[in-house]
Amino acid sequence: MLNRIADLAINRPKRVLLITLIAALAFAALGAGLTSRLTLGGYESPSTESARAAEALEDRFEQGPPNLVILVEDARGVDAPEVAAAGARLTKQVAAEEGVSDVVSYWTTESSALRGKDKKQALVLGRIAGDFDAVQDRAKELKKTYSGTSHGLKVKLGGAGLMWLENLETAADDSLKAEAFFLPVVLVLLVLIFGSFLAALLPLAVAISTTLVVTGLLFVITFFVETADMVTIVATFLGLGLAIDYSLLFITRYREELADGAAVPDAIRTTMRTVGRTVIFSATTLAVALGSMLVLPFTVFHSLAIGAVLTGLTAAAATLLLVPALLVWMGPDRVVGRRGRKRTAARADSEGFWHKLAMFVMRRPVPLLLAVLAFMTFLASPALDMKVRLPDEQILPPTAQSAQVASAVRDKFDNREQDTLQVVASGVGNPTTRTSDIDQYAKRLSQYEAVARVDALTGGYSDGRKVVEPDPTSKRFATDGDTYLSLVLDVDPYGDEAAQLVRTVRDASAPFEITVGGTPAVSVDTFDVLGDRLPIALAILGIGSFILLFLLTGSVLLPIKAILLSALSLSATFGALVYILQEGHLQWLVGDFVVTGALTWLVPIVVIAIAFALSLDYAVFILSRITEEYRRTGRNEEAVAVGLERTGRVVTYAALLLALAFVGLTFSSISYVKGLGIGLPLAVLLDATLVRGVLVPAFMRLLGNANWWAPAPLKRIHDRFGISESDTTTTDEKKPVMAGTNS
Repeated sequence: MLNRIADLAINRPKRVLLITLIAALAFAALGAGLTSRLTLGGYESPSTESARAAEALEDRFEQGPPNLVILVEDARGVDAPEVAAAGARLTKQVAAEEGVSDVVSYWTTESSALRGKDKKQALVLGRIAGDFDAVQDRAKELKKTYSGTSHGLKVKLGGAGLMWLENLETAADDSLKAEAFFLPVVLVLLVLIFGSFLAALLPLAVAISTTLVVTGLLFVITFFVETADMVTIVATFLGLGLAIDYSLLFITRYREELADGAAVPDAIRTTMRTVGRTVIFSATTLAVALGSMLVLPFTVFHSLAIGAVLTGLTAAAATLLLVPALLVWMGPDRVVGRRGRKRTAARADSEGFWHKLAMFVMRRPVPLLLAVLAFMTFLASPALDMKVRLPDEQILPPTAQSAQVASAVRDKFDNREQDTLQVVASGVGNPTTRTSDIDQYAKRLSQYEAVARVDALTGGYSDGRKVVEPDPTSKRFATDGDTYLSLVLDVDPYGDEAAQLVRTVRDASAPFEITVGGTPAVSVDTFDVLGDRLPIALAILGIGSFILLFLLTGSVLLPIKAILLSALSLSATFGALVYILQEGHLQWLVGDFVVTGALTWLVPIVVIAIAFALSLDYAVFILSRITEEYRRTGRNEEAVAVGLERTGRVVTYAALLLALAFVGLTFSSISYVKGLGIGLPLAVLLDATLVRGVLVPAFMRLLGNANWWAPAPLKRIHDRFGISESDTTTTDEKKPVMAGTNS
């Protein structure tokens, strides 16, 4: 297949380019409707107990936690007659809004929990009905009405609905700003790398084509699988980075072949046979690594996995179709130029930086190995204290309206009405005949230290006793055969105390069958699911990577070493994330954010998947060339030095450009997006410098020829299924080379 593509590029470059252009434009037109097909949700697993509790509350009781909060402020005090009258009218207006239910306020309940501590603020709470996307759409409309002044009162809309809307809108805006920063910088760097403006445009052409095609493919996918909108950010930046990586490898090898005296057709064929197969193998490795996220039962991770796999495979296909055709069509002088060709030849004929570095390391492997391992371990040490939590309004910048409302509620109210724990009781029969059981159970629940109040059909409870008699509003807690109780907490709903309360309530005896839901239960269930499924995902990641690297190298030790070194660079990255985001250091460098004492749960999982995949990507680039040299010469140290020299510069450039693709996210005002902008570039750069420059040659020097060992049965498997090629190089001396090589 690669030979056919090469022949098409050589003989009919314009036809290849025209067909590719038409296909990219067709996919772009198809993908124009992608945004409208994406869900803003996907962050909860539908199979958990908390999800079943939420469904029961919605279906049986038409109830749910309030996701709409209106903060009312008035200097006259909320108990002033004119303010109270206006507050009552405001409450009535909100209750009349389409799609809004369960509206209560300080003026309708006289609950002190809904009045500010200085009596100058009050709350109106309600619930916007519908799924995740419908809630965001309605919150956007309501924000226009309830931000500013209403009925003579100063009002400001907040709540979970608006929080997610502002979160996603801000992340999208930050992504566009990052792209605007990234593209000009990358173009300048590519010109400096290639010494040719036209050559610098080739990777960008591949990147744009990749993004257009992936957008169209994702649009089609949305008709079969629910897809989260976060996929567009990852697909865009990963597509840009991988397209540049693969193009950079292809163009560099092509220029190297020209510098060795090959004619353009021969240079294209050799590059396609070597780099082409490496690109395909690399994309396959990346697909296996990122596809491991599919076992995590969350729409957001399924979407990221599908988007990343499509992006990697599309970037590989676009590189192999576009780049050779463009190189032939433009001609060697227009792409390379005489000065560029001389520089390439000079580098190929002399010992370069990476060759010298590899030899320096291999002369002193033990002290350098220990020094780098000690440094990486030092970087990784804060990761031992890593904590994760679900996102709340604290991930937003202080300028976000929902964050301002949440901050005011947290500081000025004794109120946790938005983060209640719901206990749904099934099979109760007629609840009105079991009021004694409900009363006793509510008293018992109200005795837990983390519980401020329990509301039930039989009244309100605190500290093991009834404090409020039931009223007409209490009827909402009962329906035919079922009832539910609402637990208002006085602890952080995302913290350890709330999690322990959820487990205690679930494990304790109850007079009826219960299902526990609400914000704290969602947090517990999310991390329980991750605890069950993440080891499976990591096993797929590790085993799949080992098999593919074994097929590439024929060695047992080299894949293990590559996986362990990738894990080491990830550990160091997590240590840095904990130090910066969790503990709040270096804000002068990365920008302000709210320190919550934990990482948003998306950050470590996405960093593991993408950074590990990219790390293996670079391992493929380097090991393929080292393996080629070892098979040609049979000398371990020479193979390592030459392989690193031939790939080190390219991998460094690729890593730098890919890091830039993600570092723009650091400027985001959303803390978890900022975390991706810190973690991904750091992992990539650590892997491309300290790991590949020091640890790889040091380990390979110490292991010697044992690097290439495999037991006889596995050797037979590799002989049959491994990546190798039987043809020869274009030099006068016949040299067996392997298919997955590159420069």
